[in-house]
Amino acid sequence: MLDGARIAITMPGINVSSTLERTIQALPKDYADTIFLADDGSTDDTVQVAKSLGVRVFSHSKNLGYGAGQKTTYREALKDNADVAVMVHPDFQYKPELVPALAAMVVHGGYDLVLASRMLDGGALRGGMPIWKFAANRFLTGVENAMLGGHVSEYHTGYRAFSKRFLEEMPLAGLSNGFHFDSETIALALLHGYRIGELSCPAHYFDGMQSMPATVGVRYGLGCLRTAVMGAIHRSGLHKPALFTTGGPTLLEAWTEGVEQ
Repeated sequence: MLDGARIAITMPGINVSSTLERTIQALPKDYADTIFLADDGSTDDTVQVAKSLGVRVFSHSKNLGYGAGQKTTYREALKDNADVAVMVHPDFQYKPELVPALAAMVVHGGYDLVLASRMLDGGALRGGMPIWKFAANRFLTGVENAMLGGHVSEYHTGYRAFSKRFLEEMPLAGLSNGFHFDSETIALALLHGYRIGELSCPAHYFDGMQSMPATVGVRYGLGCLRTAVMGAIHRSGLHKPALFTTGGPTLLEAWTEGVEQ
């Protein structure tokens, strides 16, 4: 808890038993009120490891995708009356120690979405980010800012904090179940006037970490561009794509894929 605000740590993941304990142990002690893991069809002992660490696990009956895992954990955080949900990747790619800083920007800074950017300090390549990923990140972020009217340093970080207000109000249940969920949430925040904050986070690449295959990366990039184009159309006022209109299904209204074990 942070100054009376309930903090939930949310983890979407699949087959992360080898890194999950390391991630949990790096979290600041006694900071989060609850830790949720959405197990997205693991075939290893991820669920058993998570439960042994005191994590609340919600499993999908089959692999639904990264976005679906986020939806499940955010829904459960809302049901737990969390004021802030901080997504931490259980593959130890990002620094778990920064959770208090992310949450504080929501609680004290008044932000609805906080992004931990690997680009703010210019150290992404020093931290091991492959050059092709760095180039793709810079290109996509530039296009997305131009089309969505944003000033974000990185759209493609997987380390984020959300306010309860944003998670409750936005039609997140209707967003992608795949990796595009990340860019769609930023687009929604920009198009509907929610405040976005950023803090610097070191890049952390190591042998054995989970990585998006090249073919999936290409599809992801094309999906991000499609989201940006749809957002630009929405901004123009000529058409309001259903993806970005309010009144769609929220997580508490329509998302029911998580099953507690």
